[in-house]
Amino acid sequence: MDKNWRDWKWQWKNSLKSEADFSRYFDLTDSERQAFQQTAHLFKFQTTPYYASLADGKNPEDPIRKMIVPTIKETNQGRQSQWDPLGEGNHSPVSRIIHRYPDRVLFLITDMCGVYCRYCTRKHFTGNDQAFPKSKEYSEAIHYIKSNRAIREVILSGGDPLSLSDDRLLKVMEDISAISHVELVRIGTRMPVVNPLRITEELVNMLRQFHPVYIMVHFNHPKELTAEAGEALTRLANSGFPVMNQMVLLNGINNHEAIVQALSRRLLKLRVQPYYMFQVDPSRGTDHLRTSVMDSRKIQRELWGRVSGLMMPNLSLDIPGGGGKVGFAPDYILFESDEKIKFRGWDGIEEEYVNPRPDHIKKPDITEYLEEWQTIKSAKYGSGTKSQAIHHLRPEASLF
Repeated sequence: MDKNWRDWKWQWKNSLKSEADFSRYFDLTDSERQAFQQTAHLFKFQTTPYYASLADGKNPEDPIRKMIVPTIKETNQGRQSQWDPLGEGNHSPVSRIIHRYPDRVLFLITDMCGVYCRYCTRKHFTGNDQAFPKSKEYSEAIHYIKSNRAIREVILSGGDPLSLSDDRLLKVMEDISAISHVELVRIGTRMPVVNPLRITEELVNMLRQFHPVYIMVHFNHPKELTAEAGEALTRLANSGFPVMNQMVLLNGINNHEAIVQALSRRLLKLRVQPYYMFQVDPSRGTDHLRTSVMDSRKIQRELWGRVSGLMMPNLSLDIPGGGGKVGFAPDYILFESDEKIKFRGWDGIEEEYVNPRPDHIKKPDITEYLEEWQTIKSAKYGSGTKSQAIHHLRPEASLF
């Protein structure tokens, strides 16, 4: 092991980016070698030495390996294949901003990641090596947030925001915190998974001055929860950062209730809230990694009621084309009327819930909160000129 192994910058500098690099860690199959040659135009390859070391280099079915090593299956168009599956280009009023919901925006502050996951939903943007926004792009993005008072949250995304230097992040946080109507910042990152050494005391101390700051991490499998990852998560939790996990259900990797349970239980013990359990978006080259909604709902039903609500992630999918998130819950309703609803619980118990009489329903005084609500309700969002930086940054690649 190199003496600089625990230096996050060394991990970044020595990332695996080619077939030759990956060959040092993996006994590549003929199919994988072929994939390196035939899928490079679709999506880059990259992972840190740390993350590669977590996989079994001799086992093609290793879950971490299947998330980072390309397969020739990525050239198959599959049953549903979209270059921009979430319709982000249609919700980008200015470059680097995605505004799909009225009270929050995504600010894509980099297109670089510590690892290029083979199921990435943002292949149309990620991995184009332009890193931090250009000066004009950055100014327009900040101005957009300033000019829209309905925006209460800014979600830093990309790419991975924590792939940037502390100085770059400090500028972004200072500029956003200076906007009076922005109440909190979320940072979406996979660094605690793929390069947990990035979560330094210096980074944490810099970010904590801007609280409330929520850290949205992305663990998919219990194998990712190493001692280093636990140390990074504990450092964040001890410094007052709410940490929430967004996993993706991946075919043949984690699509079983036993794995989801194990991951959620270990995360919760580290004070990380299991938040979302997503369907894979139908991004180009991901058909072989997608599970069915029926399979995912079965996993949810098996877990519901058997595990603590604290460790039960919300099963959701993003409607292709930009329709936003749709949540699922087991259907326990047997009968419903205006007067009552009859349920059968997860353990088979049946009982009715009787509604109060309609003339008993009274609305509270909302005078103090009405203006704030109307600002959110009347916000304009999700339309405008398609962003060159988001929708057209990479031309749509041919699969054949």
